[in-house]
Amino acid sequence: MKRKIALSGLAVALVFLLPLVFTVPRAGDRRSEDGTGQLPAASADAATVLAVRTAAGTREMTLAEYLPLALAGEMPAVFEPEALQAQAVALRTYALYYRAQRKPNHPEADICTEPGCCAAFAEEETLRENWGENYDAYREKLRCAVEETDGEYLTWDDAPALAVFHASSYVSTEDGAALGLSVPYLERVETPETAALVRNLRSTVEVSREDFRTTVLAACPDAVLEGDAANWVGGVQLNASGRVAEALIGGAAISGLTLRQMFSLRSTDFTLAWDGERQSFLFRVNGYGHGLGMSQYGAELMAGAGADHREILAHYYPGTQLARLG
Repeated sequence: MKRKIALSGLAVALVFLLPLVFTVPRAGDRRSEDGTGQLPAASADAATVLAVRTAAGTREMTLAEYLPLALAGEMPAVFEPEALQAQAVALRTYALYYRAQRKPNHPEADICTEPGCCAAFAEEETLRENWGENYDAYREKLRCAVEETDGEYLTWDDAPALAVFHASSYVSTEDGAALGLSVPYLERVETPETAALVRNLRSTVEVSREDFRTTVLAACPDAVLEGDAANWVGGVQLNASGRVAEALIGGAAISGLTLRQMFSLRSTDFTLAWDGERQSFLFRVNGYGHGLGMSQYGAELMAGAGADHREILAHYYPGTQLARLG
C-alpha cells in the first residue's frame, strides 16, 4: 500500500530578487501636487493604515509608506513601469485581504515582512546599500508606481481578492484548486515566459544517490531504497497545469510540494530522473514559486509588449474587478 505524505503548506508569497537582462525602462511622469516627491495627504494610500509586523516589532504604516518598500522587496526596480504598477496593486490587494481577516500566526498585525508568510519588504538602509548610485532614481520609480495606482485594488464579490503572486512559470500558471485555493480568479492561465526571454527560468538540482536516499527516508521511513537506484523512482502524476502532483519513490507516494521542500526546488514543475553516468538524481525545474496568480516575469514581458497594468491584472486574476479605496 502506498504511503502518502501530506502537503506541508503553501507559502503565498515569495522573495523574488532574481537578475534579469532588460533595458532600464522609462520612469512614470506623474508627480505629487506639492512637488515634494511624497504622496499628497488626500491620497487613498496615505489615509489607509496597516499594522505591519517587522523583525523589530509591529508598527503602524500607511499604505503609502508600506507599498514602495514591499514593492522593492518583491520586484526588481529595472522592471517596466506597468509591471511595477501591477505588482503594487497586487500587494495593496493582498494587504487589504489580510487586513480584513488576519492570519493566525500574527493576529496582532495585518501583514508581516516575512516573504514565506506574507510579502518581502526592503528597509531603506538595505536599498541604499544595494542600489548605490541608482538609489534616488529607483526609489522615485517605485514611488511613482505606487502613486499611479493610488488606492487601486482587486475585488471579488465586493471584497479584496487573495492576490497571490510568484516569480515565474513556464507555459501556464498553477490552478488554485491544486493547492487548496479553489477560487475562480486563481485559475490556470497562459504566461509568456520562455527560457530565451527569462534568465534562470530553468534550473537543475543534482542529488547524489546517498543524499537522495537519506533525505527521502528522513521524511518517509517506509520507503524502500535499495539496489539499483534507477528503479527507485516509479510513476509521476501530473496535475492539470503540468506540475508534479505526486511521485512514487521507493513505494511511497510523495507530493510534488513536499519534494520541492525536501530538495529546495524552485517549483513543483519538474522532472526527476536517475543519471547512471553521473550516479546522481537530476531534478530539472521550470519556473520559480508556487505558480498561483500573477507571474512577475510574465507581467514584465506583457508590459514590455505594451500591456498596461490593468490588462496584466485582468489576465492573471480573471474575473476580478478593479476598485479604489475611499
